[in-house]
Amino acid sequence: MILFLLGILHVSIALDNGLARTPPMGWLNWERYRCNTDCVNDPENCISADLFLTMAKLIKYEGYADVGYEYVNIDDCWMERERGEDGKLVPNPDLFPLGMPALADAIHSMGLKIGIYEDYGTKTCGGFPGTKDHIEDDVNLFASWGIDSLKLDGCYCNASEFSTGYPAVTKALNATGRPILYSCSWPAYIHDKDHVPYGDIAENCNLWRNYADIQDSWTSVQNIINWFGDNRGDLASFAGPGNWNDPDMLLIGDYGLSFEQSETQMAMWAMMAAPLYMSNDLRNLRQWQKDILMNQEVIAVDQDPLGKQGARVYQDAKKKHEYWVRELADGSYAVVMYRRDTSGLPNHTQPLSNNSTSTPRPPMLGTSSNTWIWEFTRIRSRQLCRPVDLVKMFKVTPIKSEF
Repeated sequence: MILFLLGILHVSIALDNGLARTPPMGWLNWERYRCNTDCVNDPENCISADLFLTMAKLIKYEGYADVGYEYVNIDDCWMERERGEDGKLVPNPDLFPLGMPALADAIHSMGLKIGIYEDYGTKTCGGFPGTKDHIEDDVNLFASWGIDSLKLDGCYCNASEFSTGYPAVTKALNATGRPILYSCSWPAYIHDKDHVPYGDIAENCNLWRNYADIQDSWTSVQNIINWFGDNRGDLASFAGPGNWNDPDMLLIGDYGLSFEQSETQMAMWAMMAAPLYMSNDLRNLRQWQKDILMNQEVIAVDQDPLGKQGARVYQDAKKKHEYWVRELADGSYAVVMYRRDTSGLPNHTQPLSNNSTSTPRPPMLGTSSNTWIWEFTRIRSRQLCRPVDLVKMFKVTPIKSEF
């Protein structure tokens, strides 16, 4: 009887919102705008309601929403330094003069969704009030505002508390009756990466940050890709509809990535079944950056309904060339050949060719002596396969096998 009751309790606190059946897509201010609250001296770039409404309009009217981008997410620093007399969180009136419900209504009127940030600890990472000891009140407040997504960070608390703290927020979210996407930083703050309770995390969160914050540089993108490649066995088994590993924001359109590096991030995030959250200035993107961010064939890989996270299946001895493979719902595979070299020299990795039984194959796609014949459909983006490319992406469909 005791075990039965414990089982009921366990089920009752599991996240139950029906969301994120494919990785969520949208826009998040943090990487580009950080904690810029100076609207007097920098009104165009401070994290005000005007900024979020501007980005929402661009998502709606410049085609981003048409390919799947829907969340407009507010990160840290949106609130006052102290709670109100009633104990509630108070949006900074200089940044959000009409309040959060008005902003949520405006974003909803465009057919988009709004996300907000909090922290499980006593303070947010930026030093604003955290949600510890206020979980139910804060979650109910967010629901009353019409919030659609909650990102919960992990500063100013002990990681040993996460196993009870993050599920407590799950329970509170369920109790609101409002479907609110739940993004956790639970594993990112656990230093012993060999003992991260991904099973518990997947039961309580829709997505979770695994690794350090992304920075606006190619080195940062490479480090994240390499970390996910090295840890694929621990991560991929917990990803799927409703649950996603999150390698962090897309930098495409910021300062740190070249054309080829931007293509590489987009392709690799799709292979990892990652949430696609842009963090850029949508007002000032070049056309090639828009083309990459709205490449429907690459997005289709990311949003594949099977939800199976891709994995690195081959890396050469010098760790410069890799194959990544992701199984798709229609029985085909997305295949990426990724070159880590940054010297600018031509890529000598031999591309696979149609109906060939002699060209190199990713080891996962035929490790036995059987001969596999493949049909190759290129996943295209502008100038995807130039000699200096860092990434080549294909969709591979098995036609038959010969035994």
